Amino acid sequence: MLDFVAITQDQLDEIQCKAGWLLKDFNVENPDVKASDVICQTTGGVNPSCAPTYLDLGEDIDNVPNDTKELKQIDYWTCLFSFTSVNVSETFIKLSLGAADKDENGKIVPRATLKAEDFTSLWWVGMKIGGGLLAICLKNALSDSGFSLQTAKKGKGQVACTIKGHTSITDQSVPMEFYSTTSSDTAS
Repeated sequence: MLDFVAITQDQLDEIQCKAGWLLKDFNVENPDVKASDVICQTTGGVNPSCAPTYLDLGEDIDNVPNDTKELKQIDYWTCLFSFTSVNVSETFIKLSLGAADKDENGKIVPRATLKAEDFTSLWWVGMKIGGGLLAICLKNALSDSGFSLQTAKKGKGQVACTIKGHTSITDQSVPMEFYSTTSSDTAS
């Protein structure tokens, strides 16, 4: 029985570390994180997730076992960024509401209808121990959770938020893209 298996330096270098940043824009080929692109400061990190939902075309056919690989199809993907923000800026409030505008008095007003500009691309970017980065782009992102502020007697207020990626009629691809670079990819 093996109790220990050596980890290679390459495997150590690929470990993602620290919380990373939630960004409005990012360029993988020029990976400078600009303060103006940071959406909010998070607590507890960010949880990007992308999971398929399957159709099992054989589940209702007599004498065909469930989960027969030849009869499985991907129905859709659910792609999310879940996180808790400690910022309550105008930009973040509008993002968490999904559909909102700022009126002439500075009031942020939720809308009952969606506009094309409510859907946006968001990025999460994190560093690797070996100096590379992991970047994830959530496409056509829109809040799936709304605004919910939790205050504390002696602490910071926190807003839990879930942002969901969407496909479009013109682009049916999975609404999440993944980029993994090494330190040599990002060296100047």
